[in-house]
Amino acid sequence: MGEWIGKDRKARRCYGFDEIALVPGTVTINPDEVDISWEINGRKFPIPFLASAMDGVVDPKFAIAMGKLGAIAVLNLEGIYTRYDEYGSILDDIAKANPNKATELVQKIYTKPIQEKLIAKRISQIKKGGVPVVVSTIPQHAERYGKIAEEAGCNIFVVQSTVTTVRHVAKAYKVVDLKKLCKDFKMPVIVGNSVTYQVALELMEIGINGLLVGIGPGSACTTRGVLGMGVPQVTAICDSMAARDFYFKKSRRYVPIIADGGMSTGGDVCKAFACGADAVMIGSAFARAKEAPGRGFHWGMATPHANLPRGTRIRVSTTGSLEEILFGPAKLDDGTQNLVGALRTCMGNVGARNIKEMQLTEIIIAPAIKTEGKLFQAAQKVGMMK
Repeated sequence: MGEWIGKDRKARRCYGFDEIALVPGTVTINPDEVDISWEINGRKFPIPFLASAMDGVVDPKFAIAMGKLGAIAVLNLEGIYTRYDEYGSILDDIAKANPNKATELVQKIYTKPIQEKLIAKRISQIKKGGVPVVVSTIPQHAERYGKIAEEAGCNIFVVQSTVTTVRHVAKAYKVVDLKKLCKDFKMPVIVGNSVTYQVALELMEIGINGLLVGIGPGSACTTRGVLGMGVPQVTAICDSMAARDFYFKKSRRYVPIIADGGMSTGGDVCKAFACGADAVMIGSAFARAKEAPGRGFHWGMATPHANLPRGTRIRVSTTGSLEEILFGPAKLDDGTQNLVGALRTCMGNVGARNIKEMQLTEIIIAPAIKTEGKLFQAAQKVGMMK
């Protein structure tokens, strides 16, 4: 499979969201009657949306608001909220920074050491809101911070890095044993990020409870530019779905796939589910919420890297409430609001009664899907062509 790109060198063609479309079904269903719930480790959530573990998106107050709407917000344990007890002025400074100095400022802000006592404090704040607590950390700190989080009452633990594999080689530091980590914690463990069949399969075989799929597609991420690395989300999700289904047939244990990044509209979200996702993790769309802490700005988890930042601060603006972004009514015409309504409507039109049936939707390669017949939208810069 693949095509020649030079002498003795082949490359496989891969696809992103803008290159495909979903085919309507032969049966249609009332959107209000489709089931969009999903499960992780036996726990069911009403809507399959997660807010990314990014400081411009999720703070304790946002996590509570998201949880009350039936979704999940992931708090970054290595961000501002565990480095500073009072963080309002820090967020103000990031929002006010000159675009040319924003990354440098973020790098400086994140040099302050993490205060472990704040990990338990933030978890306690979210728990008092009466919603599930979900937190994230990098593999190097997963064992230590995970223990603190579990003791504080964390419900789901996320271990996340730019690229995650079971077989990591290093002499300079101790390599985290992800298999032991999953076995030792009583709370479910979501691991990511990956984009290939083999890595997905190997991660599932060590006992993870959920897999994050996506390297570099996020709106604030510059990994693909800095490192030249990544796989477009459509192909990454489809390949990971194949691994999930193979693993399920072999073990009878279902590991949900969470598409992470690259989705800014309801159409992107619908395509992610059709490609095989069980849930989606989104940053920029939720960074636009009034409840988001970023003041209309959004920056990636790798932005503060001291030597090689792989993210940038972007302005997304505040466009509506979290409820409007999730459930509407949409006040914008570009598909960035009422994401749940978009998913329900699409599922109804393709004839999918639940997420599993949505994953069987017919997909076509359609690079003109966003531009065909949209001359006036493009000329006026409205709707899909903003």
